[in-house]
Amino acid sequence: MAGIIFKDVVKTYDNGVTVVPDLNLEIKDKEFVVLVGPSGCGKSTTLRMIAGLESITKGDLFIGDQKMNAVPPKDRNIAMVFQSYALYPHMTVYKNMAFALELAKTPKEEIDKKVHAAAEILGLEPYLDRKPKALSGGQRQRVALGRAMVRNPEVFLLDEPLSNLDAKLRTEMRSQISKLHKQLGTTFVYVTHDQTEAMTMGDRICVMKDGIIQQFDTPQNLYDYPCNLFVAGFIGSPQMNFIDAVVEQAEDGYVLCFGDAKIKVNKEELAPYVGKTVVCGVRPEDFHAEPQFFGEGNSIDAYIDLDEMMGSESYLYLDYAGQKLVTRVPARYAKKADENIKLAVDVDKIHVFDKTSELVICQ
Repeated sequence: MAGIIFKDVVKTYDNGVTVVPDLNLEIKDKEFVVLVGPSGCGKSTTLRMIAGLESITKGDLFIGDQKMNAVPPKDRNIAMVFQSYALYPHMTVYKNMAFALELAKTPKEEIDKKVHAAAEILGLEPYLDRKPKALSGGQRQRVALGRAMVRNPEVFLLDEPLSNLDAKLRTEMRSQISKLHKQLGTTFVYVTHDQTEAMTMGDRICVMKDGIIQQFDTPQNLYDYPCNLFVAGFIGSPQMNFIDAVVEQAEDGYVLCFGDAKIKVNKEELAPYVGKTVVCGVRPEDFHAEPQFFGEGNSIDAYIDLDEMMGSESYLYLDYAGQKLVTRVPARYAKKADENIKLAVDVDKIHVFDKTSELVICQ
């Protein structure tokens, strides 16, 4: 069993700066968990504490049933894959993958078996005699993964391993790493600032800000039910639109008023906010140009600042009542810049947030 538990963990550096103020996190055995957030949010520090590369100031870290606070990195049975690959340039692919086993005085036959087994899974067998400089970026990253695999670790730690690759290679490596996780049945902890990587790879995603966990949930739940403005804005591309709206009482519910729009939202959670300004969140795909979506009072007539043709759909950057919005519409309904477009708001997909606390009110 190789679950990971952080219990009341604090990380403060010698200069007095606290990067992780109070971390409580449980990662299940064999789970693929992604730590995501902006630069400086504490995600890499959290990963390095698991690896033993950063000491814990307060609290406890468990891997499996063993407390790890004082266990040296070499005794933790973890393997780490870095952003920079960290391959030995003078060694062949085979030697790079075998090096850690040779240091551990593993029998030569066992080393050979493990290296070839890992190379087969990763498609590296044709390159075992090459040196890193003769490989592409994606191949080097696979060698780094193979070097970790041969050790049969309980936990894989991956620190932004795809950030040096181009867009096409990143897409290919995302699927390869996800497939590798399923084949190995091992706990994976993956750090990235790229929310697309997080959404496509993780069983669960831990969204962090300023060393604090904002929400820890499945990708779908993070997208559909963000707990606050930060998570709502961080998850999703293009990001969610945030619109200041005033809540008004209606005969059979409540309406959100902004510009000339009055969007009907029958949510009792809005009762305490009548007459107050809230933040209305609408994802770009929840504005609709299709005629069947139009109903009484749930539409806006917006000016198009910019249109981006994406093939089957268009991103329209809009100006409505002084607020900047972005929407995704099917290409056949798109209009050009400097024109107006009528859009319906999907009232069943609206998120409403408290303007002061930034916490969700209803969705």
